[in-house]
Amino acid sequence: MQLEPTGERMMVDDYQATAEDRLIYHLHVETYRFAEAYTRGRRVLDFGCGSGYGSAMIARSALHVTGVDVAADAVAYAAERHGSDNLDFQHVTADGGLPFADASFDTVLSFQVFEHVEHEQRYLQEIARVLVPGGTLLLVTPDRSTRLLPLQQPWNRWHLREYSERSLRQQLVQQFDDVRILGMGGDAATIGIELRRCRRMMWLSLPFTLPFYPRALRVGLLNLVHRFKARPAAGTPTDPAVFAPGPVRIAAGLSPSLNLVAVVRKRQA
Repeated sequence: MQLEPTGERMMVDDYQATAEDRLIYHLHVETYRFAEAYTRGRRVLDFGCGSGYGSAMIARSALHVTGVDVAADAVAYAAERHGSDNLDFQHVTADGGLPFADASFDTVLSFQVFEHVEHEQRYLQEIARVLVPGGTLLLVTPDRSTRLLPLQQPWNRWHLREYSERSLRQQLVQQFDDVRILGMGGDAATIGIELRRCRRMMWLSLPFTLPFYPRALRVGLLNLVHRFKARPAAGTPTDPAVFAPGPVRIAAGLSPSLNLVAVVRKRQA
């Protein structure tokens, strides 16, 4: 089956046409590579698996991986393309609980999902419930400090809100005691592409991303902008010489940081 691009879900073939796209794909892949130290030999829930490419990556060394997503078409695509003996996919509803018993997973991954979540504490409560005591949540979300002005609303029309290290920690500590937040960055030649894109969008989206604009109006105006923004055709190749992404660093205190990487452990019983 074919999966319709939305401009937000990660589909490998549709993120090769430009240097910006290839960098975003590179960052996603490096995030899953970072996660392998926490998923190897473990039961893993990929909460917001999208097209399933990342779930398939970690399934190579995990005991078992279950990918869930609120998009039924993405789940069907992932199951058709990536399903295996130790990898399955399930559709879940945005406002419902997870269809798993308590303490079902050793590790939960939530990559580029939290910024889409309406009810953050309900989401985190479900993660805490399905994690075993001592289990790990890895949560990755954009770092608003590099993307937005103070009080500015997201210029990404799919994001309900974006987080600073402080505001993300405030959410996580309501459900978990052991919270460590790292940054994601890299060499200037690599991340400079994304920094320039973020800076451009930050200023171009003013004034309708100012805090007094209602969300519906902000999204409507952003949709109008994107209607006139052309994307290269899916699968258009990029000359590797144009952009060869460098190594990605994930560590405490990185500045600038493109993403926040939270490493969270559930208290032992």
